[in-house]
Amino acid sequence: MYKRIIRPLFFLFDPEKIHHFTFFFVKIITKIPGASYLVSSTFVIENPKLERKLFGLTFKNPVGLAAGFDKNATLYNELANFGFGFIEIGTVTPKPQYGNPKKRLFRLIEDEGIINRMGFNNNGVDEAIKQLKKNKHKVIIGGNIGKNTATLPENYTEDYVICFKKLHPYVDYFVLNVSCPNVGSHAKLNDKDYLIELITSIKKENKKFKNQKPILLKIAPDLNTIQLDEIIEIIAETKLDGVIASNTSISRKGLKTSNKQLDAIGYGGLSGKPIKDKSTKVIKYLAEKSDKAFPIIGVGGIHSAEDALEKLNAGADLIQIFTGFIYEGPALVKKINKAILNVKSLKS
Repeated sequence: MYKRIIRPLFFLFDPEKIHHFTFFFVKIITKIPGASYLVSSTFVIENPKLERKLFGLTFKNPVGLAAGFDKNATLYNELANFGFGFIEIGTVTPKPQYGNPKKRLFRLIEDEGIINRMGFNNNGVDEAIKQLKKNKHKVIIGGNIGKNTATLPENYTEDYVICFKKLHPYVDYFVLNVSCPNVGSHAKLNDKDYLIELITSIKKENKKFKNQKPILLKIAPDLNTIQLDEIIEIIAETKLDGVIASNTSISRKGLKTSNKQLDAIGYGGLSGKPIKDKSTKVIKYLAEKSDKAFPIIGVGGIHSAEDALEKLNAGADLIQIFTGFIYEGPALVKKINKAILNVKSLKS
């Protein structure tokens, strides 16, 4: 029903507008008595064999929703009814910001991908906290944090620290987003020495809390092997808890979408099917080269249960979906979890 009726209807409209409409629609629907139960009974699979224990946390299942979907933590309680094992909110910045000028979100329908240059548009950390205080604790919540666009390079770390300290009581784990191609001074955020400085500062703040939270680093899919080796070294040196591989890509290689259309769209991060193999390759390299020294959350181009199993077999401990959720619909989460259970039953 989703792919035959709902998706074609949604795709008639501007992607960003339909995103906001969907949030409004889900909010309204779930206010109807019994609606949340009906949704969860349709999509949620409860099975101890799906549980994953990582970072001192117990995930009901390994399928999460990636950051960028629920930027302002306004829909995570409702989204939990679709069967996710965890939901990552953000990217959150210290101050509210509009992001890049519109139009900034584009569908590549022929490629089943998306290009975005949102630019960390969000309502700021204080507004996110107001929403997180409404947490019904149905699902693990990750906090994806970043810097404000206008922040000067010498103050980047301060931005991350502000978000970390304020969000700490309200999320279960943190992600340092240093790999988004749509923010300024991208080069500094990927400099090895700066990353060590940033991670060290965040870990120092973490130690001030009685209940310390796991900290992960989100990396780009476009890193070469030398850069990936540096990531492995950084994690070993800082004892970071894990990696999310990967963010969106700046590459346009191998797309079916015409160069004319791509030129009209302009810059931005590419997600969806076109980056599936690239992100899997990064996961596999990190897992093998480090001898699985740290947990990996795999994300990028998961549009089917087979795609998800491929990420897990490559070395991911958990996975996240985003573009696949938009193209395939909410049933994707259940399909993936069922496939994981089927594989386990075949092995047992």
